[in-house]
Amino acid sequence: MIGVIGAGAFGTALAISMARGGTRVTLWARDTAQVATMRIEGENTTRLPGLPFPKGLSVTADAHALPDGPLLLAVPMQKLRQALLDLPDFGARPLIACCKGIELTTGLSPSQVIADVRPTTPVAILTGPSFAQDIARGLPTALTLATADEALSEDLQAQLTTPNVRIYRTTDLPGAEIGGALKNVMAIACGAAIGAGLGDSARAALMTRGYAEMLRLALALGARPETLAGLSGFGDLALTCTSSLSRNYRYGLSIGERAEFDTGITVEGAATAKAVRDRADAMSLDMPITNAVVGLIDGTLKVEQAMTLLLSRPLKEE
Repeated sequence: MIGVIGAGAFGTALAISMARGGTRVTLWARDTAQVATMRIEGENTTRLPGLPFPKGLSVTADAHALPDGPLLLAVPMQKLRQALLDLPDFGARPLIACCKGIELTTGLSPSQVIADVRPTTPVAILTGPSFAQDIARGLPTALTLATADEALSEDLQAQLTTPNVRIYRTTDLPGAEIGGALKNVMAIACGAAIGAGLGDSARAALMTRGYAEMLRLALALGARPETLAGLSGFGDLALTCTSSLSRNYRYGLSIGERAEFDTGITVEGAATAKAVRDRADAMSLDMPITNAVVGLIDGTLKVEQAMTLLLSRPLKEE
């Protein structure tokens, strides 16, 4: 039995996929009205309309009703700390964060936030190239499960793998988390470039140099380079920087097109860019694309100005 905390699109999609594979899943939502509607409709009409819940998937607004097995935390990065403070003590049940980003106020990663709030709780991260619609529809993908505890990693890998979601495991938490966080920042940059009409070649260059920034920060934080070359790094970067299903990419598009963007949509890369900029500055790391994205978000740079700054940097070896 597995619990999923957070009935947004991604949490609901994971619950559907696991229940479809035969696992008993309890999906928790804070909003009792939303839970009542999901029970009546048999689907999440707000987030994933038209995708019915399989047998074995139940919904609740009572956190004490969550099962004794692993708990997936499918809440936005900037709300993770408050969710942990509000939720009851789950004892020794592993908490698996599904959010991607860096906490703006502290510069901490998801696993570090969990360890800060619940220091005795086993912690893991689930990350990689994944859109909620694809997972809920049963389309195939592969994700990375990261935890420092190898025995826990093997156990969770077996429990979380579904017919359409293949799980690979790693003990490199920093690498998996930095890949998942920074790819959102690079997606904003790529969206802005395409929105401003700068073309696919510019996007390819941003993705490549953005990957170099991801690797630079990850290695400085003790990550392994091969992790960034995997699903949580290169894989997620490729998906997020090239698809309009990505909220971060669409946000970047709106910047490039000088169009309005729905403020109700969570864009993890916006807060993450600022958090990464601050952390990189403290470590004296060169992160020019991240800095440019912060300027685009703050409105202190236009896309053309950002590209001019990037293209006028000193010439060097790759």
